[in-house]
Amino acid sequence: MPRLLLLLPAAGYANRDFVAAAARLNIELVACADYCHRLAPDWGLPPLMSVPFDQPDIALPQVLCELKQPVDAVLATDDHGLLLAAQLREALGLPGNPPEAVATLADKLRFRQLQRAIGLPHPSFVGVGPDAIEAAAEPGFPLVVKARRLNASRGVIRADDADQLARAIKQVQRIQAIAQRDIDAPQLLVEAFIPGVEVALDGVLNQGRLTVLAVFDKPDPLDGPYFEETLFVTPSRLPEAIQRELAAATERACAAAAVTDGVIHAEARINDAGVWLLEIAPRGIGGLCGRVLAATLGMDTAEIVLRHAVGLPLPTRSNQAAAGVMMIPIPDSGIFHGVDGLALARELPHISGVEITASPGQLVAPPPEGAGYLGFIFSRAATPAEAEAALRAAHSALAIRIQPLVKP
Repeated sequence: MPRLLLLLPAAGYANRDFVAAAARLNIELVACADYCHRLAPDWGLPPLMSVPFDQPDIALPQVLCELKQPVDAVLATDDHGLLLAAQLREALGLPGNPPEAVATLADKLRFRQLQRAIGLPHPSFVGVGPDAIEAAAEPGFPLVVKARRLNASRGVIRADDADQLARAIKQVQRIQAIAQRDIDAPQLLVEAFIPGVEVALDGVLNQGRLTVLAVFDKPDPLDGPYFEETLFVTPSRLPEAIQRELAAATERACAAAAVTDGVIHAEARINDAGVWLLEIAPRGIGGLCGRVLAATLGMDTAEIVLRHAVGLPLPTRSNQAAAGVMMIPIPDSGIFHGVDGLALARELPHISGVEITASPGQLVAPPPEGAGYLGFIFSRAATPAEAEAALRAAHSALAIRIQPLVKP
């Protein structure tokens, strides 16, 4: 039986999916929890250890000391543990992407520098400190200010003039400082806004060769000032030539970063000038969105990741189904109390599931401050248009109850 060390972060949406997939595949899991994370008892997977994922100097020796038996692979279920997982693989002599390669993709500024070095299309950009307003404006308005190593649209703000830019830099700097105590530089990424439609690609790398699992359309416009993602629908309705260009650019960028193995998730903008990669992460699509692939490939992202890690066969081709997922947006900051209309939404045609992941009493906030979602709506239909329409109808059936915070 393969034995795998799995890093389970606090509030990891897909943790339970990985545990379930391992049980189906007869893979023994050794759980390593983030230091602030207590695994729910019904998961049946007590952590062997609890370490701070964002402090590898502390976490790495502790895990190596506690790990009494060999493992065949080390994986993280989301971004928070990716670098530590790479460092553990290196220390244990296991195959996988090296830590420096993972760090390159995790840092938005370093990724832009990589694109420039290899000649891939990229926006004008600059790395700036909190007080460098004049330098930050050099790429030309409209601009987008980004925290360098946050995800889920957290710390990403569009600015259309100098006043907005100054406010955005101050806000993103604060968000980054709160979220990343391990940040090694106070710089932010400021880049020219890229117009166009946004898409995503999920694939698997084997010795640098990319096999595309899915290309997702994002039908809702993402033009700012904030960039909360909502809808993902597959298969993409983009022309095949554009999809091939997207795959080629993704493979080339991964090779340049020395990321050659495992599941990857790429985001890009498409306009008349072609494909503009936004970022690439050495993991599958985030949240519970990976469940969409079960409708098109017969297995979800968690199972694909585990299969690849232990050398089991992967899906060879997609069926003809279309599928989609909506990350239920957070309409306002406040205290989440619940969602009404769930029964109606679940009974609508082409809806395959609605799962609320936020807990009553939880503080919630949309981007750029927040990084979570209220839950996920899933659809499956004959066409992408039907899958998208079903998601919108189900969302319209929901009434979200959030108590606004009282401002001092």
